[in-house]
Amino acid sequence: MASVVSTTPPSSPPLKYAVALFNGFQLLDAAGPLDVLAMLSPLVPGIEVVILAQTLAPVTSRTKRPGSVGQEIVPTHTFDTAPDDIEVLLIPGGGGTRDHDGTQALVDYAAKTFPKLRYFLTVCTGAALAVRAGLLDGRRATTNKLAFDWVASLGPKVNWVRHARWVSDGNIWTSSGISAGIDMTLAFVAAQYGEKTADTVAYRQEYIRNKDPNNDPFAPDSMKQDQ
Repeated sequence: MASVVSTTPPSSPPLKYAVALFNGFQLLDAAGPLDVLAMLSPLVPGIEVVILAQTLAPVTSRTKRPGSVGQEIVPTHTFDTAPDDIEVLLIPGGGGTRDHDGTQALVDYAAKTFPKLRYFLTVCTGAALAVRAGLLDGRRATTNKLAFDWVASLGPKVNWVRHARWVSDGNIWTSSGISAGIDMTLAFVAAQYGEKTADTVAYRQEYIRNKDPNNDPFAPDSMKQDQ
């Protein structure tokens, strides 16, 4: 019997990205991946990025801690007016993830839109919001090492990986703290558009990639070895 060869073309890489923000987000959690996408756009025609929030008011990275310093990002859409064709949603972490009421609208949006997404990414304690949305149960995931126990306590059904710079499980990618989001996003770029493209983006950023998801110098056991 002759073998059957599928004529269905492989899925094309995603082009429609969204980053969802909340007050008290960690600036580099969002800005790092956003800059990767900005540098990617000249290499991959058609890349689009939108910024989502509960309202169109500027979203601050300042936390409620006294003396907190931060910056503001102006959203392009609210959760209610977000485009229907978003393929990749990224959620950053930050001190604001501990504000249950202040992040509930984002959690509700993530839970609602996840079935339509191709990929879902979190940085740092953004994993806590994904847990609340019920998206990580049964998945392997990681998060910020300094907040690891707190985030893990929210998701007892998640297969937490303590020693990981980032983790990919199916269509969900999670990273460790802050700068790890850049490494995760570059790895995602490599998986979608090729290693050469990811290396080009990193080179133009003058950024030294960590290409090994298991190379986590900030995990507790790594820190003990360095002491």
